[in-house]
Amino acid sequence: MDSILEAIRTEQLNVPKHVAIILDGNGRWAKKRNMPRNYGHVQGSKTVEQIIEDGYKMGIEYITVYAFSTENWKRSKDEVDALMKLLAKYLIDCIERSTKNNMCVRVIGDKSRLDDTLVTKINELEEKTRNATGLKFTIAINYGGRDEIRRAVTRIAQDVETGTIKSSDITENLISDYLDTAGLPDPDLLIRTSGEERLSNFLPWQLAYTEFYFTDVLWPDFTKEDLLAAIRYYNGRERRFGGVK
Repeated sequence: MDSILEAIRTEQLNVPKHVAIILDGNGRWAKKRNMPRNYGHVQGSKTVEQIIEDGYKMGIEYITVYAFSTENWKRSKDEVDALMKLLAKYLIDCIERSTKNNMCVRVIGDKSRLDDTLVTKINELEEKTRNATGLKFTIAINYGGRDEIRRAVTRIAQDVETGTIKSSDITENLISDYLDTAGLPDPDLLIRTSGEERLSNFLPWQLAYTEFYFTDVLWPDFTKEDLLAAIRYYNGRERRFGGVK
């Protein structure tokens, strides 16, 4: 890790404040090894643990990962059940790791379709890490960007009906405050592994001015060196946010 930090210092790299990651390729990674898809998801969860630790050491303040989308319910029942069990175990383990590492954890997405036991674990994790001042780690579970916007619009409409807000109060900032990510800065960099080059319904509102980095590396193989490569790419981009420099 020292060599990575030295590279960041020597090259005077600007480390993105918020990195979003689409964790892609777990199933293909397992298939290449003649193993069941769930084996890839287990290894992918270990990679998440390592990358959030490495990323924080590099100076990243926020990491948001796409763990389970609203579309993932279309997968086989066996794979979905295995993923839910893995997520439950991960959340339990995350309480201990987060407390130890002073990490604040938040889960975004529609929790209404999740098992009550899983929701209880999510609430416990968020409550116990709420005041942590280290890395802000966000996990998207049963998350879909369009669904998030739909839910936000529904709540805004309800508040207009009750007189809590007026229609003239609706600004981009107000809409952001109604999204699952309220209070989080928009990502500076999006990383997607496994060679796919699409958003797959991940944070469409928040990624409006984000830099995208795509790599052929399958998520379980993603390392701190790959993260450094993404940061180098990010430093080669000129961020104008619609303006001219």
